[in-house]
Amino acid sequence: MGLRSLMWILWPSFMAAAAGSALIFALIDPLDVAIFGHVPTGRTGFYTVSFFVLWVMAGLSSTLTAYLMPKPEENEDL
Repeated sequence: MGLRSLMWILWPSFMAAAAGSALIFALIDPLDVAIFGHVPTGRTGFYTVSFFVLWVMAGLSSTLTAYLMPKPEENEDL
């Protein structure tokens, strides 16, 4: 996998994570979330962790898409 393939995977997943983080920022107040009981974190920590979780999930999706793409023939140009 070359740098160009890595760029094709990471950049769209970064943009999807940014859009998802904007949605989370607009709709969820981290101080009201109590999934695992009260976790003493601030808003910044919550938004940071959520961004990286979304980036990893979108990156895995982009990686699977790149893996499933048909390989070009040798005489065929992109």
